[in-house]
Amino acid sequence: MIYPVILSGGVGSRLWPISRSLYPKQLLPLVSDLPMMLETALRVRDGARFAAPIIVSNDEHRFIIAQQMRDAGIAPLAHILEPKGRNTAPAAAAAASFVQGHDPKGILLVLPADHHIANVDAFLDAIAKGEQLAESGHLVTFGVLPSGPETGYGYIKRGKAIGGSGAFAVERFVEKPDLATAKSYLAEGGYDWNAGIFMFRADTILDEMRAHCPEIAARAGEAVVKGVRDLDFLRLDAEAFGASPSNSIDYAVMEHAANVAVVPADMGWSDIGSWSALWEIGAKDESGNVVSGDVLTADTKNSYIRAENGLVATVGVENLIIVETGDVMLVASRDRVQEVKAIVDRLAANGRTEHQLHTRVHRPWGYYEGLDSGERHQVKHLMVHPGASLSLQMHHHRAEHWVVVKGRAEVTVGDKVSILEENQSVYIPLGTTHRLANPGTEPLSIIEVQSGAYLGEDDIVRFDDVYGREVKKPAAE
Repeated sequence: MIYPVILSGGVGSRLWPISRSLYPKQLLPLVSDLPMMLETALRVRDGARFAAPIIVSNDEHRFIIAQQMRDAGIAPLAHILEPKGRNTAPAAAAAASFVQGHDPKGILLVLPADHHIANVDAFLDAIAKGEQLAESGHLVTFGVLPSGPETGYGYIKRGKAIGGSGAFAVERFVEKPDLATAKSYLAEGGYDWNAGIFMFRADTILDEMRAHCPEIAARAGEAVVKGVRDLDFLRLDAEAFGASPSNSIDYAVMEHAANVAVVPADMGWSDIGSWSALWEIGAKDESGNVVSGDVLTADTKNSYIRAENGLVATVGVENLIIVETGDVMLVASRDRVQEVKAIVDRLAANGRTEHQLHTRVHRPWGYYEGLDSGERHQVKHLMVHPGASLSLQMHHHRAEHWVVVKGRAEVTVGDKVSILEENQSVYIPLGTTHRLANPGTEPLSIIEVQSGAYLGEDDIVRFDDVYGREVKKPAAE
C-alpha cells in the first residue's frame, strides 16, 4: 500500500488576511468549495492503491482538521500531533517510524496539505511511476515542468534517464534563482520546479536518515515510541521531538543521498504561495479579473478581488489584490504581494491579533463569531456541531443569556438540565456552573449575550471537558 502523509504545519502568512495562524490556508477553500487539505486527501482516496491518510499537524489545528475529515467521510489512519514545528524532515521521519511499525516496506507519499493540482490524472500517473521506483529503493521527488522563469521555486536538475521509467536520476537540487538564472535554466532545459512531494519506502528513508541526519531519525523515532494516544490523536513525545534538529527533507536527506530520482509531471501544480498565484490560476472575466463573493467592478482590469462579508466595489483600477474579511481590508499591488508577510510581522510586533484570529473562531465543538461589543456587553453567534458539547464551566466576571435560533439545545444551569427549542432562552447568572450541548442531528445556532465587568475568553473555569482540555480539579473533601 501507499501511505499518504499529509503535512499541515504552515500558517500561510503571505495569504493574510484570509490565512491566519489559528486558521491557515490549508484549512480554507481558496481554489474550490473544499478546504485545500481535503482536496489533497481526496486526490489519494482510491482504497485499492492508497491507505487512509496519515495527518501530521500542530496541536492548535487538530480539532478543525478532524471535523473537516469527518465531514468528508475520511477516517485517517493516524493524526500525529507535533509538539513543536521542526520542519519537514522530522515530520516525515515520525510518519515513517509510525508506518514501519505497521508495514516496514510500506511506501510513504509525502504531500504538503496546501498545494493545488489541476490535472489529477497526470498527478496519479506520476505517482504510479514513482511507486515502482520507490519499491526498488529510490528516494523519489516530483518535478513540475516549468511554465516560465519562476524565481519563487527551487529547481531540480535532471541527470540520466532511469531505464524506460520516465524518471531521471537527480543531478542536483538548486536554490530559488534570480530571474536571469531562471531564464538560463529554461533555455538550457532539463530543469523542473521542485514540487516538495516525495515518495519512498519507510525502511529506505529511515536508513538514509540514519546515514545523513542521524539525530533527526533518532529523536523522531523516539518521539513516536514515547508518544501517547489522546482521543483520536497520537501526541509525539515533546522532549524527544523538541530535541530533533529542524530541517527540510531536501536539505537533510535528498541532497545527500545517491539513489534519488525525479519524476517530471505536467499536472497543473501550484503551491498557492501568494495572492498573485490565486489570480494566475483563477477563472478570469473579460477584463482579466478574478472575483469571489459580493463584488462589483467598473473599468477594473487584471485584479484579484475577494469579498468575504460585505460588498467590494472598484472603479478605474488595475493590477490590484483586494481582499475583504469583515475585520480587515487588504489592498496591494499584484506584483508586490510577497510583501504581505511584512504586515503580518508588524501586527505581531504591535501585539495585535488580526494575524492570528478571524472574527469566526473555531473550537472543538463548533465555532463562535463576534457580532457586537461595547462597555460591559458582548454579543456572539455560537454554532455547535451535532452531538457536540461545550465544557462544563463557570465565569467569575460575566453573566450570559442564550437564545436558541436554530436547532435544539440541552442546557445545564447549576443542577438543572433542560431542553430549549427555537426562540426559547435561558439566563446564566455570574458564577453559575453551566454547559451547552447539541443533542440533535442538525447544527445548533445560539445567540449569546454576555454582560459583566470583564468579557475576556480567559475568564473560563472548566470542570469537565470531553476534548481533553485542562479542567479544574475538585477540592479535596
